[in-house]
Parts: sequence; structure tokens; C-alpha cells
Amino acid sequence: MRAVLLDLDGVVYVGDQPVPGAVEVVDWLVREGIPHLFLTNTTSRPRQAVVDKLAGLGVSSAAEQVLTPAVAAVAWLRRHGITRPAVFAPEATAAEFVELDPLQDDVEHGAGAVVIGDLGEGWTFTTLNRALRLLMSDPATPLVALGMTRYWRAEDGLRLDAGAFVRALEYAAGRTAVVAGKPDPTFFGSAVEALHVPADQVVMVGDDIHTDIAGAQRAGLTGVLVRTGKFSASDLEGDVRPHAVLDSLADLPRWWALR
Repeated sequence: MRAVLLDLDGVVYVGDQPVPGAVEVVDWLVREGIPHLFLTNTTSRPRQAVVDKLAGLGVSSAAEQVLTPAVAAVAWLRRHGITRPAVFAPEATAAEFVELDPLQDDVEHGAGAVVIGDLGEGWTFTTLNRALRLLMSDPATPLVALGMTRYWRAEDGLRLDAGAFVRALEYAAGRTAVVAGKPDPTFFGSAVEALHVPADQVVMVGDDIHTDIAGAQRAGLTGVLVRTGKFSASDLEGDVRPHAVLDSLADLPRWWALR
């Protein structure tokens, strides 16, 4: 193993609190010269806000070290010459799409794409139904998912994530989403490409057995599951078999030395 990909929420921090020992592990990666990137399916904040949050926790990073679904989605839309997307994401994240001239929030036709992120409590029947109407107004309009995470663990418990709403729209509109985040292999491939290390020499550390571990393994990476964040003992009873299970990110250096 020569490089590391780190999920953020549930691995480096939970809510606004760092996982004990996580800051020291990132310092260890820097000190040892181990290439690493932070991967997140969050669509509630842009890259710079993630960098600022990490800095507030004592973790030094640059925007280029953070790969988010919004960054990947903009790149995909640009490659396909698509403009005027209807973006269902918090304002700070929607701002990442400004170069593509996004659709106004009250328009129900003419979208170049329908982009679904995590609106949290901003989801209403009217909002979700508008996304459906935009998709149904033109069968050529792609549905773009900013990740397929089913839920995440907040300080007050589990909360639905974007994947649940994407699945609802796939079912209602009868089409399959283009995924611009985990667990899509293309997302992991973009991260591996940025590391300049072969996929079979990269470790993905995550707390989600499906989105992080299964997704990474399908992309040819080594998947290491941590028992923090959304981890549940039942995760170890399914079909997905992590390459390793650690109590927390704090155990990564010891596992790295013994692998």
C-alpha cells in the first residue's frame, strides 16, 4: 500500500468533533510522505468550507486534496456539453455550478440536467415533485446524483442522505442516475488518478460498508472499515467483506506497519 483515501464524516470527525486520534493520523500521513486525499459525499458545503472545517479541527489540507461530488458533477456536465442544470442542493454547493448557468428555482421545464444533492430538511413534496416534473418534461434530461449515500450519523442520530431521494426519482421517472460520488467507481477512479498511484496500492478508509468499502473494492482498492460514525455490527454480517476492520482511524498507522 502506498496511498490513502479518507472518508470524512464518521472517520475523521463526527459532527463537529474530531474522532480521537484522527488529527494525529493525518499528521502521520504528512510526516511519512504518504499521498492522501479526503473523499466526501457531502453536498451541504463546497470544498473550501470542508477545508475550513478541517482547519478548525486541527487538520491542514488544501482544496485540491478534497474530492466532492459537486466537483465531479461539474466536470461530467462540462465534458458532455450540458448547461442549465436544475440543482437541488444547499446554496453553497449550488454555487459550484454557477459557470453552467443553472436553472431558476421556480422553473419546471428546460433543465439540461437534474442534479440531486442533500437538501436535508429543505426537502418537501413540492421540491421533490419539481425534480420529477423536470425529468418527465424531457426524456433526454439526465438525472445526476451527488453520491448515493443512504443516510449519515448526525449528533442527534441518523439522517436521510441524497441517495434515498435519488432512488425515489429513479423509480418515479423510470431512469437510472449518473452518480458523481461514492460508491461509483468513476469517483474513486478520479481520486486514484489524482494520487498518481495504481488502484491496487490505495487504501480507502470509511465507515459505510456499502458506499465506502464496497464501492472502493469494486474500483480495485483496498477497503478498510472503521467502527466509528455510522458503523453497525450488522455491517460485518452481509456480503461485503472489508480487507480490514479497525476500531477507529487512530489504528491506521499500526495496521499499516503490520500489513
